[in-house]
Amino acid sequence: MSIKKQFLKSRPSCKVTFRISKEVAGKADNIYLVGDFNEWNSNATPMKPLKNGDFTTVLELSVEKPEYQFRYLCDDSRWENDWEADDYIPNGIDGDNSVVRIQN
Repeated sequence: MSIKKQFLKSRPSCKVTFRISKEVAGKADNIYLVGDFNEWNSNATPMKPLKNGDFTTVLELSVEKPEYQFRYLCDDSRWENDWEADDYIPNGIDGDNSVVRIQN
């Protein structure tokens, strides 16, 4: 798993690439990135499967909000965190949410 950040000079945004490895994805047919950037809508942000078995997606997040919470939803049934996230916050349901910080 990984998170890559690229701050944009043209506007107050950060391009964030989220990637989940095939080891974590397992035999998942679909994975969605779910977080406060999409109101926790479990179908809003599908991740693209890659030939090597990884899944990835890119979001442009505003730097006006310092951090975003998120998780990965595999096959509509299994939640995963990103173990390279900037932080973790208890979600009060079943563990922690991953956190990506957007600070330049």
